Amino acid sequence: MNLDEYNVFCRSLPATTHVVQWHHSHVWKIGGKVFAIGRLNREGQPAFTFKTSPLNFDFLSEQPGYRPAPYFASRGMKWIQHDKSTADTDEALMYYLSESYRIVSLGLSRRTQRELGLNQPPLP
Repeated sequence: MNLDEYNVFCRSLPATTHVVQWHHSHVWKIGGKVFAIGRLNREGQPAFTFKTSPLNFDFLSEQPGYRPAPYFASRGMKWIQHDKSTADTDEALMYYLSESYRIVSLGLSRRTQRELGLNQPPLP
C-alpha cells in the first residue's frame, strides 16, 4: 500500500477527517482523535501507524514488518507501526486500520458517537 492508497482507504471510513502534520504525516482522525498516521520513512518507503488491541499489539510486535510505534509505545500506548508494506500485507493492513478506527470510535463520548452516527444500535 502506498500513501495514496492509504488515504483513499481511510477516507472511505465514515466521519473521518484528514490533516497533514508532524513532518508531512497524513493523519486520519475520527471525532478529533487520531486513528492512523501514514508517512514516508527515512528510506522513502511508506510507514503506517495505528492503534491496536492489547492482544494484537503483542502479536504484531513479533511479526516481520511490524514494530511498537516509536513515541506512542514508549509511553505505554498500544500503537504499532508497519513499514514493510507489500501486496501480500495490504489486506491485513486494511483490517488493522479498520480496527484502529473502531477502537478509537468506541472511545469517543456517546454524544460524539451519536453526532457522527457511529456505533448506534439499529432502529427497531
